Amino acid sequence: MEKLQRYFDAIEAELSKIEYAAEPDGLYAPVRYELSLGGKRVRPLLTLLACEMFAGDYRRALNAAVGLEVFHNFTLLHDDVMDKADVRRGKPTVHKVWDENTAILSGDAMEIIAFRYIARTEAPHTGAVVELFLKTALEICEGQQYDMEFERRDDVTEAEYIEMIRLKTAVLLGGALKIGAIIGGASETDADCVYRFGESLGLAFQLQDDWLDVYGDPARFGKKIGGDILNNKKTYMLINARQRVEGKDAEELSRWLGAAEYDPSEKIAAVTALYDRVGAGDLCLRQVDEYSRRAIEALRQIGVDEAAKQPLYDLANSLIKRDH
Repeated sequence: MEKLQRYFDAIEAELSKIEYAAEPDGLYAPVRYELSLGGKRVRPLLTLLACEMFAGDYRRALNAAVGLEVFHNFTLLHDDVMDKADVRRGKPTVHKVWDENTAILSGDAMEIIAFRYIARTEAPHTGAVVELFLKTALEICEGQQYDMEFERRDDVTEAEYIEMIRLKTAVLLGGALKIGAIIGGASETDADCVYRFGESLGLAFQLQDDWLDVYGDPARFGKKIGGDILNNKKTYMLINARQRVEGKDAEELSRWLGAAEYDPSEKIAAVTALYDRVGAGDLCLRQVDEYSRRAIEALRQIGVDEAAKQPLYDLANSLIKRDH
């Protein structure tokens, strides 16, 4: 854990050194605010851990790590606008503190800042890192588009949902790890294994995030509970609940999904009760366990000493044991 703290401190120090133009402050103040909201800095930590796991000097991966963290926060900023989310990590979101237009433009600036840091990766790995970052960034946009399209569909399948969260969430964890591995000098085979580890971990992480949005503790989760239910998000639990409800339960779920006006707390309580009756929460947690297993299996296949992998084992366990 001392290593993680050292990495975390290095990431925070680099984030604090980002240079912004003096004007217009209305563009950069929201960027500073978004990055000040904190978080676990999971993606840059993974980049540094992967770099050093292959005997690389983690400092060589700092620019890429910072770029990935800025990019991740950019996606959160825009997601909050699209989802009309009021709270992020326990504080008002950028579009609530300022307005939606400001949030969109400041998010665009964050994306550019992120790419600037990614492009600072030293040779001979610059091209490979930039290419992987661009591929990952585009996949995240694809995932977000699927997410928005699913809101207008009632026939989303479990397989479609898994692919959407793979693109929207999991590829960035896989990409962060593979970027670190490339900078650290990993073989192509090992770099692919570490990517699969991150991708599977990301799927487990997002499925657990969905579960926490319904069953988590708001104080620990960092945002209001029930947002996915209020927005009729096609989560793993909703998709499976719709397949399993019968009779009056099916009628009640359809009524809540089609309701234009309702008391938010009443809808959250009613839909949660329906999830309980069909075991949707337990089904979701079983998938969390399955993708966690796949992540650990991929990590075991990487051709370095087990001791070098231990920080990744530890971080994976900490991510998937947040509240259950």
